[in-house]
Amino acid sequence: MEKSILEIFTLITGVIYVILEIRQKNAMWVLGMITSLASMLVFYSQGLYASFGLNAYYLITAFIGLWQWRKDKGAIEDTSKIHLNRLSWTVVIISAVIFIGGTIGLAAGMDYMSELGFKENPMSLLDASVAVLSAVATWWLVKSYLQQWWLWIAANTLSLILCATQGMWWMALLYILYVVAAVIGLKHWAKHGITVASKELDIKQLDQDYPANNEDKTNSTNYQSNS
Repeated sequence: MEKSILEIFTLITGVIYVILEIRQKNAMWVLGMITSLASMLVFYSQGLYASFGLNAYYLITAFIGLWQWRKDKGAIEDTSKIHLNRLSWTVVIISAVIFIGGTIGLAAGMDYMSELGFKENPMSLLDASVAVLSAVATWWLVKSYLQQWWLWIAANTLSLILCATQGMWWMALLYILYVVAAVIGLKHWAKHGITVASKELDIKQLDQDYPANNEDKTNSTNYQSNS
């Protein structure tokens, strides 16, 4: 009964969290702290230690995310817009390495824990992949990358499968809503997003495209100085 209450509570707060995430409201991070604590209790009782650890990670990144979003919001003139950062290939490659290595290592670690007498994780590989992928997606969320929504679609789909196979139906319903919300969030951010410091980037690109103009300006300045 207590576990069901926690699952329902997590469902309610999780739905509100996603709505705030789509709207990119800082209050999302505060609610995320509460949701993470409730989720930690639910997953620990089921022996899903990777998901438990993931929500502990969520709790920590909520503080970082709140600070980062406030900082990025102040870097754009129109605060009604969604602030975005550009995703580089370096970040993509590093994230892929972390996902593959982290999934293998975490799954092996949970299997070892079961041998030590901890409650056995019945879905260690899937649990590990969800945890690591969600950890990467959360960091992309902190950095306000538009592509983070694609990671959440994948991670929430895997979480849905994980919860359904364990009979955690309230949590499974939550992840169904998360998948739908991720699709909506992707469209909303793409439509209303503005890249942080885009003006500076546009000026640099303009200098690269029209170097002759810069040379003319420099020569003109030198000529006036000599005169």
